[in-house]
Amino acid sequence: MGNDMNAAGPSRTDPYQPDGPYQPDDLHRTDLRGTDLRKPEAREPDGSRPDTRQPDPGHPEDRRHDVWRTELSWPDAREPDPLDATWQSVDQFFNDQPEPDTPVAAAGPSAAPHPPLSYGRVPQPSPSSPASPSSGPTFSRTGLASEEPVARIGAVPVLGAPRHSGPKPPLYAAEPRELPSVREDPTAALTPDMVVDGAGYGALTVRAASVRGDSHRYQGEPRQDSLAVVRLGAPGPDGLLLLAVADGVGSAARSHIGSQEACRLAAMELDGVSAELSEALRAGDRPGFAALADTAVGRVATLLAHRAREHGDDPAAYATTLRALLVPLDPRVRVRGFLAVGDGGTALLRAGEWNLSLTDPEHEGDGMIDTRTAALPHGHRARALLLAPALPGDVLVLCTDGLSTPLAGDAGMRDFLASGWGRESAPAPADFLWQVQYRVKSYDDDRTAVVLWEAGP
Repeated sequence: MGNDMNAAGPSRTDPYQPDGPYQPDDLHRTDLRGTDLRKPEAREPDGSRPDTRQPDPGHPEDRRHDVWRTELSWPDAREPDPLDATWQSVDQFFNDQPEPDTPVAAAGPSAAPHPPLSYGRVPQPSPSSPASPSSGPTFSRTGLASEEPVARIGAVPVLGAPRHSGPKPPLYAAEPRELPSVREDPTAALTPDMVVDGAGYGALTVRAASVRGDSHRYQGEPRQDSLAVVRLGAPGPDGLLLLAVADGVGSAARSHIGSQEACRLAAMELDGVSAELSEALRAGDRPGFAALADTAVGRVATLLAHRAREHGDDPAAYATTLRALLVPLDPRVRVRGFLAVGDGGTALLRAGEWNLSLTDPEHEGDGMIDTRTAALPHGHRARALLLAPALPGDVLVLCTDGLSTPLAGDAGMRDFLASGWGRESAPAPADFLWQVQYRVKSYDDDRTAVVLWEAGP
């Protein structure tokens, strides 16, 4: 479409001025009846219009005009516009900004810095000052709307780099580094360097974090660990909280997918038998719980192998461990269910003392790395047991060997985490993430932990 019509202007006739062509400027000069608004209408001293008949209240046209006069009223230019203060403030803000190519002069000693821009209210006049004609919102420079004066704050506190054992930190930088390429492996590229999660149900508080290890960051490989914090079952006290961690086997090419799928499939399969699991935990039925857990884990292994074949992969490429806690939401049930395929750690922090062999009594743990472990999908039998009733103040730690191994081998890490986690309340999620990253030399694997704080019923 061309612009000729707009340039020439269409020839229209104003319906209220049938004898002349319509002019665009008439929009600013006439009301809906065509009355000229550019100057006040002259009237006789008695209020009548000059050279016109007196309006007849019984005449239909005059009644219609009375309606228009009643319903339509134009702003009185002598009255202040409530939005004037807003627009003046906006204009002043943009007028104060320097031109793009104009150098900004250094502020003198008396020049106060401008606070950031935001919405706020017009300051209310004091009783001794004249009332402002404006009461609408104005722009201030603080970033957020507020009805109160913005208090200036000092520097925002930061946690800084994670703490470490020994006089010097490990050689690798404690921050995200190289990323996998989307073209090589989209799933690896879309796996976050770190995640943090949590939940709270009455007396139960959960914090969870998973961090890519230094070696994987340095080599541009994905985080192979995964975690899950999931609610199972129908609404009500019979529900369960599933806490799970999975550690993809380092030598398996697709183990980052395997660990994610293991957590997802475990949540789905265990949810299907959540009522039976809840009843077994309530009754303290270890054989019944172990049978249910073993069946669910067998189905996870089958589905994980099927997923690998669907994508043309060897199921061994998806090799991953799996470790989970099932926690009843009913505060009267203090038994917790545990199941695992492969290595990892389950620790109890009670009254400031660590129990690192809670679920692995045959492996006290000396901080040595053991690469031999059972793994899904080939290892499809679950090791399941019930943990002794939890006490108020207990802290249960479920983790991959990226945390369990240095925790067993380094007293500095045990003291640090006992100080951070042994308090009455759980740390904030961001603080928990920082605490999990406590560094110990030569331990550069992915690190994942899901921690449960037990309060009183």
